[in-house]
Amino acid sequence: MEIEVIAVGGYEEVGRNMTAVRCGKDIVIFDMGLRLDRIMIHEDAEVENMHSLDLIQMKAIPDDTVMNGIEGTVKAIVCTHGHLDHIGALPKLAHRYNAPIISTPYTTELIRQQIAGEQKFGVNNKLFALKAGGKYTISQNLTLEFVRTQHSIIDTVMAVLHTPHGAVIYANDFKLDRTPVIGEPPDFKRLTQIGKEGVLCLITECVNIDSKGRAPSERIARDLVRDVITSFEDDKNAILVTTFSSHVARLKTLTEAAHEIGRKPVLLGRSMERYSTTAEQMKLVAFPRSTSVFGNRRTVDRIFRRMMKEGKEKFMPIITGHQGEPGSVLTRIAQGDTPYQIEKGDKVLFSAKVIPNPMNYGQRYLTETRLAMRGARIFDELHVTGHAYREDHYDFVHMLNPQHIIPSHGGLDMSGAYAAFAAELGYTLHKDVHLMSNGQRILIQK
Repeated sequence: MEIEVIAVGGYEEVGRNMTAVRCGKDIVIFDMGLRLDRIMIHEDAEVENMHSLDLIQMKAIPDDTVMNGIEGTVKAIVCTHGHLDHIGALPKLAHRYNAPIISTPYTTELIRQQIAGEQKFGVNNKLFALKAGGKYTISQNLTLEFVRTQHSIIDTVMAVLHTPHGAVIYANDFKLDRTPVIGEPPDFKRLTQIGKEGVLCLITECVNIDSKGRAPSERIARDLVRDVITSFEDDKNAILVTTFSSHVARLKTLTEAAHEIGRKPVLLGRSMERYSTTAEQMKLVAFPRSTSVFGNRRTVDRIFRRMMKEGKEKFMPIITGHQGEPGSVLTRIAQGDTPYQIEKGDKVLFSAKVIPNPMNYGQRYLTETRLAMRGARIFDELHVTGHAYREDHYDFVHMLNPQHIIPSHGGLDMSGAYAAFAAELGYTLHKDVHLMSNGQRILIQK
C-alpha cells in the first residue's frame, strides 16, 4: 500500500493549514484553515459572503485544487483543535468532499457555529465528535485515534492515523505542558506506547523550533497575570486586559483574578462571547459567578456607558484587540470610538504576544501609542506560548522515534530550522526528513 503526503497549505506560512494523507485509495484530510492576516489586509472583507476561489486567490485559504489530481476517495476530514488557522476554511472547502468532519467535542461545536454563519456555500458534511483517547474506524485499513495534548485552546489533540505500515501522526499544534490550568497533561504514556508500536511518519508544527529550552507552562502565565492584577487591589484606576478569545484557560485566570480583587470581570467582543460561552455551556470551564459576557457592538457600548457611570474601578473588562485588529474593542477604545474613556493612570494589560507578521507589528504599535497618548500604563508580555520549544521537540521525537519527519505549520525559515534540528538527531534531509512546500506531494517509503 502506497502512503503519500500532500502538502496543501501551511507549508510556506503560519496559517491556512491543510494536509492530506493518501493510503492506497483512501484519503484523510487534516485541517482546513484560514490565514488571518490575508483577510485583515482587506478591511471590508466579509469572509462568510466570499467565494472560495477569491479566498484562494488572496492566499487566505488553502489551494486545494491539488486534490483534483489525487487518485482516491476522501474518507474523513480531521481537525485537532478549534483555532481558525485550522478550521476557518471548512465552510469554504469541506462541501467539496463527501466525508465526515471528525474533531474533539469543543472543536466540533466551534465548527458547527462556523458552518452556521456561512452565506455562500451549503456545508452538509456530517460532524462527528471524538474525545481524546477515542478511536474511529475510517476504512478497512485505517483507524483514527485522538491522543490528548495541550495548546492555547482547550480540547486539543494529536491525530494518529493507524495504517498497515505504522502510524502517521499529525501534531499541529501542541505543547508538552505538564501542569496545565485546564484539563490534563498530554498523554505521554500513550505517545510512548505508539512510538514502540511504530511511527511511519510524524507531521509536526515547527513554529518555535528556534526557541531554546522548554515552553513554560500555562501556570507561569497564570502567576504573571495574577501578580500584576492583584497588586492593584486598592487602585481606583481602570484595569483593562486583552488576550486571545480562544484561550479559555487564560480567560479563567483573568476572571478569577478580577473577582479576587473585587472587580466584576466582563468579557467583551464577538469572538470572546463565542469561545467562552461555548466552553461554559459544555461545562469545560467555570468562570466566577460575577462574570458577564457581551458580544454585540451596541451592547458593548451600552456596558461601557454603565462602567463610566458607576465607576471604572468596579469592573475589569477583558477584551478583544491584542493585535490591534481594526474594529476590535481595544482598537476602538484607543481611537476614542467608544463611551469608555482612557485616563491618565489607567492600566492596559496585554496577555498575548504579537503574532509575528509586519501587519500585526504595525497595528499593535499604533494601538499602544494611541493608548499611551491618552495616559495609559502599558503592561506587556503577560503571556506564555502554546507551541512546543526546541527541547520539547527533542523529547517528542525521542518518544515517538518516527521513521520520517515532515515539518509543517510555518514558513520555510521555520521548517528549514526544524530540518537542521532533525539532522542533529540523526535524520537526513530528503531521506527521512522532508521539507515540503504548498502543493507538493511525497511518497513515504517504509
